[in-house]
Amino acid sequence: MNESTAAIEVHGLKKRFKKVEVLRDVSFTVERGTIFALLGPNGAGKTTAINILTTLLPADEGSATVQGFDVAKQPHKVRSHISLTGQFAAVDDILTARENLELIADLRHVGNSHQTADDLLRQFDLSQAADRPVRTFSGGMRRRLDIAMSLIGNPAVIFLDEPTTGLDPEARAAMWRTIKALAGSGTTIFLTTQYLDEADELADQIALLHKGTIVAHGTAAELKSLVPSGLVELTFEDERQRESAASLLQKHYAVEAGDDLKLTVGVGEGASKLAELFVRLRDARLEPADFSQKLPTLDDVFFKLTGSTNETKENQ
Repeated sequence: MNESTAAIEVHGLKKRFKKVEVLRDVSFTVERGTIFALLGPNGAGKTTAINILTTLLPADEGSATVQGFDVAKQPHKVRSHISLTGQFAAVDDILTARENLELIADLRHVGNSHQTADDLLRQFDLSQAADRPVRTFSGGMRRRLDIAMSLIGNPAVIFLDEPTTGLDPEARAAMWRTIKALAGSGTTIFLTTQYLDEADELADQIALLHKGTIVAHGTAAELKSLVPSGLVELTFEDERQRESAASLLQKHYAVEAGDDLKLTVGVGEGASKLAELFVRLRDARLEPADFSQKLPTLDDVFFKLTGSTNETKENQ
């Protein structure tokens, strides 16, 4: 096995389905023991990328290695080092949680499957439900069991394809804690998500995928530095005031209208420039009902690079 510090290396991946280019020259590297998020809207190509890296789908062009093994030439070696949790929990509803875990442990030839199941049930806070049929579980419990099953055999790399889709806020927060704990133990996590806050919260490195192309790659802070800072968000009492303020301010600043009677104004850095903004509003007898400084978000980055928000749905 290659002793590189990279758990995953991808170079020039391309994939087409009939006339649609799903992946277009995609390249990135994931360091071992880190959380990597592939972020993009539905239809961006995230699941296609994960299917190629987990040997479920061949690429048309390009190359990829996982733990130093080529996904096309050494698929059995790759599979022995990875685990995949897809968008839908792959658990048996008829079996109990314990039986699900023991079954996977036996299939993977793990010694003492009963003890393995007990340890994972305790780790994922499922001990009290261990002997209940999985069909009685909530969505969050099923998801935790699904990830617990994926840990059997201690895989070096875990692929999580949109792991929190459909979960309530409490279950989602619990899943975030689980993912952080896995990375803290040295496991490499490859995460696909369409949730900007999830990538921001979890990932050491983020790649923004848009229409099959990586449009940016870096830490959350590095990506946010791509958009201007010094933004102020103003909220007005009514539409007339907002329109008057927009007409006045757009002569001096970059102004963007938002929802709920809001204006986002790029005033630049420095207290004097911020004060100047409010002097102009005062002189025009326009007083905002509320205001706040607006820090750059990943959504701002996505909009700047693609012209659309990450919630935009695309078909492929």
